[in-house]
Amino acid sequence: MTFAEALLYSVVGIAVVFFALVLLMIICKILLAVGGEKKPEAAKAEAPAAPAPEPVREPAPGSAGDIKLYDTDPRDAAMIMAIIAEELKTPLNELRFKSIREVRE
Repeated sequence: MTFAEALLYSVVGIAVVFFALVLLMIICKILLAVGGEKKPEAAKAEAPAAPAPEPVREPAPGSAGDIKLYDTDPRDAAMIMAIIAEELKTPLNELRFKSIREVRE
């Protein structure tokens, strides 16, 4: 293959790519026209207001508040709390856990 043939193939390839891009652009414009494009003013009017801030949630009745977990899976923390409550023969809602941390030796 000569340099001229390689150049011709390159130009034809680039032309095909640009033709496909132009064709896609035309199809998109047609679909937007058929689908009914919204005007910016209408879109602003229909936009929902900013969401209200989340209300502060009170702990569930009998709960002792939040617990901080450090390097501990929530499932493991629940198991630890249940075991401690069982060993102390105390209902879980009467115990208060501030944090649970995995101790590695």
